[in-house]
Amino acid sequence: MKTIVLGYDETPSAERALERTAELAKAFGSSVIVTSVAHVAPSGPRGAGPIDPTDPPERHREQLEHAKGKLSALGIDADAVTGFGEPAKAIAELADERQADLIVVGTRELGFFERMLGQSVSEGVAHRAHRDVLIVH
Repeated sequence: MKTIVLGYDETPSAERALERTAELAKAFGSSVIVTSVAHVAPSGPRGAGPIDPTDPPERHREQLEHAKGKLSALGIDADAVTGFGEPAKAIAELADERQADLIVVGTRELGFFERMLGQSVSEGVAHRAHRDVLIVH
């Protein structure tokens, strides 16, 4: 296993995914790419722009710096990539672009309506990815 892509957003489940990624990277001598995705808001005729103002890219860059620091403390040197778009799609596309062997994401328990609205990034990654996916609970 040469390359692992980690989807990260500073949630407790993402922290567990980060720890599992570090364990796997050490065990297999893998390189790690950590990504955090700024959601792109659906555009309308009077939209303010494609980036969701409640989810700015700067926040994701900060999250990536935190993730890199935590991985470094665990002995892993990681590349960081800020993604843009629908998170599950962006993570899966990054894994394809970098020819990753594994994608690691965390999951949280969603309510009925969240599941019905398709708000689970981990499920979206699992459905879109052309790579193995580890969903850390």
